[in-house]
Amino acid sequence: MKDERYKKITPRMLLNHSSGLRGSTLGNGFLLGDNDTINHDTMLEQLKKQTLKADPGAFSVYCNDGFTLAEILVERVSGMGFTKFLHQYITEPAAMSHTKTPLDNVDKTKFAGTYHPAYEGQLPTENGNVIGAGGIYSTAEDLVRFAQIFTGENDKVLSSTSVKAMRQEEYKRGFWPEGEVDTIVNYGLGWDSVKLYPFNRYGIQAENKGGDTIMYHASLVVLPEHNMAAAVLSSGGSSSTNAMLANEMVMQALKEKGAIKELKPAKSFGKPKKAAMPADVAKNAGYYASTNVVMKVAIAKNGELSITYNQAPDMPAAKYVYTADGTFMDEEGTTKIRFDAKDNGRTYLWQSMYLDVPGLSQLALTQYTGEKLEKNDISKEVESAWSKRIGKKYFPVNEKYSSLAYLLIDGGKINKHADLPGYVDDKTITGPDSASNQVQIPAMGGRDTMEYQFFTKDGVEYLDSSGYIMVSEDTIKTLYQGSKSTVSIQEDGYARWFKLPKAVAGKKLTVTTMPKQSSFAVYNDQGQVVHFSLSSSGKQGIELPSGGTIVFAGEAGAKFGISIK
Repeated sequence: MKDERYKKITPRMLLNHSSGLRGSTLGNGFLLGDNDTINHDTMLEQLKKQTLKADPGAFSVYCNDGFTLAEILVERVSGMGFTKFLHQYITEPAAMSHTKTPLDNVDKTKFAGTYHPAYEGQLPTENGNVIGAGGIYSTAEDLVRFAQIFTGENDKVLSSTSVKAMRQEEYKRGFWPEGEVDTIVNYGLGWDSVKLYPFNRYGIQAENKGGDTIMYHASLVVLPEHNMAAAVLSSGGSSSTNAMLANEMVMQALKEKGAIKELKPAKSFGKPKKAAMPADVAKNAGYYASTNVVMKVAIAKNGELSITYNQAPDMPAAKYVYTADGTFMDEEGTTKIRFDAKDNGRTYLWQSMYLDVPGLSQLALTQYTGEKLEKNDISKEVESAWSKRIGKKYFPVNEKYSSLAYLLIDGGKINKHADLPGYVDDKTITGPDSASNQVQIPAMGGRDTMEYQFFTKDGVEYLDSSGYIMVSEDTIKTLYQGSKSTVSIQEDGYARWFKLPKAVAGKKLTVTTMPKQSSFAVYNDQGQVVHFSLSSSGKQGIELPSGGTIVFAGEAGAKFGISIK
């Protein structure tokens, strides 16, 4: 890697999220009906271009790339493909006959359906080709069979020593929000939580692993001392909601079998009682950042604190008042915040909150939600280079035609903060062509802290961010308005983006020639996808929006025939 510290990364750090890797190098990792292993095959080359965000072992923050590297490590050590290893050493000994990967031959009709408003009918199967990080298919029944490894009912996969090692409090090896607190995030080896709320309230050991791909979501809760587990999988939704449902199922079962006498009432901090705020607390006002978030914290002399988000200027400010225990609390009494100055010289915004969803187990989360940003002076030369990019939208060009990325948004803008010079988005400007998110936040707030690196090829400037290659809106041409035209994919294989002129609004677009292994997508002027077609799906008479964009993706040399009437 560009960062020599990478040599200090150990296998343990890959599993407890303390490697210091930036996070999620997922380009071409999630494809529709396509098990191409390009992400896996190029992962090491992609990581070579990156720096670390922290010293290996400094703290634990969720990291998909750690799991992907662990997958590659298993292959190197065993001499087997990961899918073969998975079946030989885990799924077969655990009798998990419905657990597969995209590299298995799986009957497509067995999958839970996935849908999107922009796609006609059921989507092709989502292939999570980052298998170690999130590409394993399973069923709820198979997952609770998997849980028997951790309850001691199946000793064919792991030794009892390994099982105990996995539930160690790995998160305590690095710096972490202080105190024994209620939360759903406290890492073991692999586990998201080894002291899971609300079971910690009853003195019950509980472990959890959740996961989200683009379309699928899952959560597994295991109570080893009670030989109990619950798994919830869904098409749509979120792993957090699934976890709350799984927790509720287990809590009710514990009560039914008499393991607990009664369910404790939901927790809160009570109504806030305003107290006099020491004057020096006000020094903590300023800008704080986490992944993809920049927030402004304002503190009044009367002890009132407000938080606004630069990415959502129309959102009402979150308001808190100072209380006698040194924290600020919201009016509902569900959230507390305070400021923590750590030995690493950084100041953090600490938050503890409870979330209630009717009919489900309460969720608790204690974490650092932001790190205070320091002044970042840049030269006029650097500022001039970045001024040409501010407010411009960048569009991905190296995602495969089958990528789920085309069902998300068309691109993203580079934003400058008016009274925060030296920063763009959540990133610190480090040079005329580079910027990076430099916060160091454990748990979740500092995950996926990516870098921007600009480069020029054949006179065109591109942006590389974690393997995603993007091009500025300035280079995108307007789609030809005539009744018939052709769009060709060039030798570089990059997707072709076009702006939709207002003159074609309401007209119907038909792709008269649709190459094999290709797709196109139409987006409105808000960047939302309104139509997506793979080579195997419908392609007739799509009404074009006013403004917006269209993208064509396929193999180099592919030609699309287009008709607009």
